[in-house]
Amino acid sequence: MQTSEEETSPVAHNRSRCFEQEYHCFPLSHINKTHLEDGNKILMPASALHRLMSMNIEYPMVFEIRNPYSDRVSHCGVLEFSAEEGYVFLPDWMMKNLQLQDGNLVTLRSTTLPKGTFMKIRPHTMKFLAISDPKSALEAALRDFSCLTIGDTIMLTHDKKKYDIDIVETKPLGAISVIETDLEVDFATPLDYKEPAKKPKSMVNPKREPEKAAEDMGKEEPKFRPFTGVVRRLDGQPLIAPVESDSVSTSMVKDGLVAADSITSRKRKYPGKLVFGPKDASQSQEKSARVSKEDHEERTSKNDKQKFQPFTGMKHTLAG
Repeated sequence: MQTSEEETSPVAHNRSRCFEQEYHCFPLSHINKTHLEDGNKILMPASALHRLMSMNIEYPMVFEIRNPYSDRVSHCGVLEFSAEEGYVFLPDWMMKNLQLQDGNLVTLRSTTLPKGTFMKIRPHTMKFLAISDPKSALEAALRDFSCLTIGDTIMLTHDKKKYDIDIVETKPLGAISVIETDLEVDFATPLDYKEPAKKPKSMVNPKREPEKAAEDMGKEEPKFRPFTGVVRRLDGQPLIAPVESDSVSTSMVKDGLVAADSITSRKRKYPGKLVFGPKDASQSQEKSARVSKEDHEERTSKNDKQKFQPFTGMKHTLAG
């Protein structure tokens, strides 16, 4: 009996030892076995077990699972061989991850994966990192998994709460076995993380605004006060005593009859208003101011006569 070259080749020999079969898939909730949702292990029919035993498949059994409609590929283990013939049952999250609908065909193929040494994951929510010890929670949850594949979004359960986690990176290959191996784990930034808003440097502290407003209210704006300078005479004569009058003209101040400082010494009952005394007092003050003005004019005329007159001295010659 002659055998073909294809049957005796190493490739054909390895292909004969590989399990590959198509099944209709349904979620575990379809058979009321939601307690098996944790992990990525599926239910297969008993006929698959007989074929696998005859092929001397290595344990633990790992399968490549493929969606022929979208070319989505992942990996899974097997939990039981209790499904009906022609069907397999997957966790709900695996159905969503592979974009499968109830009754769709999937292709299962036996494979072997290296033990993982490193993986990087990205939680979908910050709540997972808020767990007291997220690494311990991750280690406990991965006991229900046989393998991990880059690009998968797996679901972990901790304290009766479910968390979606993306597999970002795995080493040494893109798919690894997580059974009886030590894994170094790294966490990427969660999907719902938001950076805190930065305050601008010019932003004023809101607590200081009421205090600053109170300080500004306590400060009064400077007001204009006329004739508050010091009066000085050009001829060096002493200043005339200030006249206590509420009505002072600008010409009197210029003539030196009234000292400007005397104006600020007056007391006012109301701001912005002059306080007037009795009628007799005002008349006497006007009379004294008039007399003082006449005396001033008389002294000024005398001083004018005594002014220096040029070319009024005696003439002398050098010859004598």
